Amino acid sequence: MGEVVATIKLMPESPEVDLAQLNEKVTQSIPEGTELHKIEEEPIAFGLVALNVTVVVDDGEGGTEKAEEVFAQIDDVASVEVVDVRRLM
Repeated sequence: MGEVVATIKLMPESPEVDLAQLNEKVTQSIPEGTELHKIEEEPIAFGLVALNVTVVVDDGEGGTEKAEEVFAQIDDVASVEVVDVRRLM
């Protein structure tokens, strides 16, 4: 079984959300079987900034689902969306 790299966009509830604190919560909540690669900030509009979390997971069935579920449970996260998935060679 191979691995895939996935980018998951986390949209905060408002522009007032402390991104450093949210970044720390994401880092601490990485589920087993998921490897954190990087977290980048993406300006959206009107002061709202999303976090793009890049993770490496197995390419089996439900590969990113566990990470998505965990990220959705974090306080101050309004939405979670997988925006890119690529197979690692």
